[in-house]
Amino acid sequence: MPVTPTVPAVPAQGRGFRAYTTKHLDQLIARAGLDAADRLAVRAVAAVLPFRTNEYVVESLIDWTAAPADPMYRLVFPQADMLAPDDIAPIADLISRGAAEREIQAAAHRVRMRLNPHPAGQLELNVPHLGDQPLPGMQHKYAETVLIFPKQGQTCHAYCTYCFRWAQFVGEPDLKMATDDMAQVTEYLRVHPEVTSVLVTGGDPMIMGAAVLRRYVEPLLGPGLEHIESVRIGTKSLGYWPQRFVSDPDADDTLRLFEQVTQAGKTLALMAHFSHPRELETPIVAEAVRRIRSAGAVIRTQAPLIRTINDDPFAWSSMWRTQARMGMVPYYMFVERDTGPQGYFAVPLADGVEIYRAAYSSVSGLCRTVRGPSMSATPGKVCVDGVVEVAGEQVFALHMIQARDPSLVGRPFFAKYDPDAVWLSDLQPAFASRFPFGPQPDEPPGLWSDELLVPAS
Repeated sequence: MPVTPTVPAVPAQGRGFRAYTTKHLDQLIARAGLDAADRLAVRAVAAVLPFRTNEYVVESLIDWTAAPADPMYRLVFPQADMLAPDDIAPIADLISRGAAEREIQAAAHRVRMRLNPHPAGQLELNVPHLGDQPLPGMQHKYAETVLIFPKQGQTCHAYCTYCFRWAQFVGEPDLKMATDDMAQVTEYLRVHPEVTSVLVTGGDPMIMGAAVLRRYVEPLLGPGLEHIESVRIGTKSLGYWPQRFVSDPDADDTLRLFEQVTQAGKTLALMAHFSHPRELETPIVAEAVRRIRSAGAVIRTQAPLIRTINDDPFAWSSMWRTQARMGMVPYYMFVERDTGPQGYFAVPLADGVEIYRAAYSSVSGLCRTVRGPSMSATPGKVCVDGVVEVAGEQVFALHMIQARDPSLVGRPFFAKYDPDAVWLSDLQPAFASRFPFGPQPDEPPGLWSDELLVPAS
């Protein structure tokens, strides 16, 4: 329910955009009726994990009459119990005593290091090399896809409380992945003709103005890169700031850049992150989608399954039907990754399968392009197909949508049924001594490593 803003905002990128940060947090959460003790705990959580939102989200998407239970409120505002009490209490005490910021941040750092800031081997296994030179700000996990993290795109219009890339936003330089060296990127791509798709991600690349975004996208259209078939941009902007494609000063320039990609014979795919049906309800979202599609781009939609935000079938079937009606392509339901406050937001895999199945069974074939529930784990994207009985034993049936070892893609395998499992590491193989990926305890890494997949150049 929109209400008159009561908190002074700070200007940020884009006409009319107003960001709210941690200095506004206490006043904002007071609107949700939180008492002083709960507000202090929320501030302690926000000292560890990032907080940022904006006026559009606060005034157009959150129903303040239902806060703090409102799902859009929970999507962007930290919760007092997101982290363990033993982690939060010392930080809350420091804040209440007016301790120096460096002391608070030192305590927050100790907590962050216990939250698996870079899951799935992002810093150890996925960083490619040119010769002996590592290329920070790039990831090459699957043979055909390279990820680029633009230096100027390492923030978002608003942060999700469950964000799996939270480590990019907490002021810890050693945890960041970023590059602004597109000459190095394109040199790498030219000697890797197996790469057919480049994903520009973050953060959110659409936080960048058109001129800066162009510096990352245009080089991908150059000579020697004819093997690049698609350019993907991962973004939450359609949900959090659709004005980026409609009324921002450089909205038209951005769409002309999209057209330039498609006119070069490549697919421009906007990988849009929608977490809740309410993000699709405002008229400006429909206009933004129309303009993006008119520029020749494809919009594919994805989000994780999150407890207390979208953990019911109707939320998903509603999103998929609306997205298909608007011309978008439902793409992925993810499982909350093993990082940050996973223990707070994760839905058990057994429940996730049932939510997915119920939603999938209630939509038309046009929506059934979606895949999931999918775990983006160290060996690859592992899809949980369902719970079945095999040889008298109840098991999870799984397969790999994508894998470090391409020979594993599409191969079914089984795990013992565990109603409490929330991630791949919680599962034990069924009918075998090991899963089809990863080394035995007494054997070398082999295909567990990226070395066979992404050789040095």
